[in-house]
Amino acid sequence: MKLTFHGAAGEVTGSSHIVTINGKNILLDCGLFQGKRKEAFEKNRHFLVDPKTIDVMLLSHAHMDHSGNVPTLVKHGFKGKIFCTDATADLCKIMLHDCARIQVHDIEFVNKKRARAGKNLFEPLYTPEDATNAIEHLFPQPYSKPFKIFDNVEVTFHDAGHIIGSAFTEINYSENGTTKKLMFTGDIGRRDIPILKDPVLIKDIDYLITESTYGDRTHPAAADAKAELKKVVDMICETKGKIIIPAFSVGRTQYLVYLLNQLYTEGQIRPIPIYVDSPLSSAATQVYSKHKECWDTGAVEFLINGQKPFNADNLHYTDSVQESMALNAMNGPMIIISASGMCEAGRILHHLQNNIDDPKNIVLIVGYMAENTLGRRIAEHRREVKIFGNYVYVRSKVVEIAALSAHADENEMLEYFNGCGASHIEHAFCVHGEKNALEHFSQSLLKAGMKNTHIPTPGQIFEL
Repeated sequence: MKLTFHGAAGEVTGSSHIVTINGKNILLDCGLFQGKRKEAFEKNRHFLVDPKTIDVMLLSHAHMDHSGNVPTLVKHGFKGKIFCTDATADLCKIMLHDCARIQVHDIEFVNKKRARAGKNLFEPLYTPEDATNAIEHLFPQPYSKPFKIFDNVEVTFHDAGHIIGSAFTEINYSENGTTKKLMFTGDIGRRDIPILKDPVLIKDIDYLITESTYGDRTHPAAADAKAELKKVVDMICETKGKIIIPAFSVGRTQYLVYLLNQLYTEGQIRPIPIYVDSPLSSAATQVYSKHKECWDTGAVEFLINGQKPFNADNLHYTDSVQESMALNAMNGPMIIISASGMCEAGRILHHLQNNIDDPKNIVLIVGYMAENTLGRRIAEHRREVKIFGNYVYVRSKVVEIAALSAHADENEMLEYFNGCGASHIEHAFCVHGEKNALEHFSQSLLKAGMKNTHIPTPGQIFEL
């Protein structure tokens, strides 16, 4: 077996790795790079291998840094099947189209400026038609049911507890009379997170490719999230301002709505208006509602007791641009949840532009912000940030609730791998993390008993 690392190698976004077994190339994820615009532009357009040489793809989950470059892969000649879970397939059907639509819109905006300056015009990475073509390659598979992709190569998806449909990918293969097991984590969820089931333990792993996003830090307990959220809502009721929450349309938005609904139902917060201002979030929430087989017992009981996890009297899902713009003229207290999660595109930019300079308001950080993104600069408490090409002073309060993270931290990941049998693992490859997190977590895995750990770089090849 041979492993070749492409994206999320030495960095966080752009997840993409190739497993070669008996001459067949298996692509694990095909995500978008996010960060410096020019660098991301180049990386997303140029693959390190010819897509025509990929035989099959296994997709861990629907977040754009794992699935968002699939249409480019198909556009450049990939002909094989893309296996994923049912919920991931349903999410990709809406998310890839949304991503294509945003790209077309953004390129039109940029090209107007370039045309006036006499510069060459850009083309979008892919179009809605390309997204449609990519979706036709999706072949959904249920959790926990092995399926063959080649002779002597069998795959099983297990619930990763990160977002709905997220999966650990287990590959069992026979070579030279020996059977080996490779596990690719995608992103590892946390235990005891509302709505989702806990990550499933996988035993007898020989080779591991693991995310390391929070490999050098620990989160507050997940149970603290609700109390912290209540504090922020109470704070905004005092200032009569707005809470602006950049949140991923899939995962964080539904988690926030669920917790806010619980707080309201229990009488812990005032019934202030909550606006989910993202058509994609609304569509993704419908996918969450559809796949109740992925819910944990707490969410099911909440539903049985007559409560709607993603709906409440004071909750509003905006659709049109006009509805979104109208939020700027409204008085607080109120909560606006909008995408994108890292503040790189979408309606959240308009809400930040209109509200971030008002000290009555709060920008609430609820997830990971990659390097060189607007979200990261806000989370770092910069005095001013650039939005739509103009610098804006950050006068609003910036609050982070780390307990809302969807990624397992160092201790949670170590606890998970110890449960899997860390000492059995011959080689572990740390990806999807910043330099400090990768180096720290690599050493932590060695201390946990794994025999060899590696931090691959883009294009690096390992023979196993």
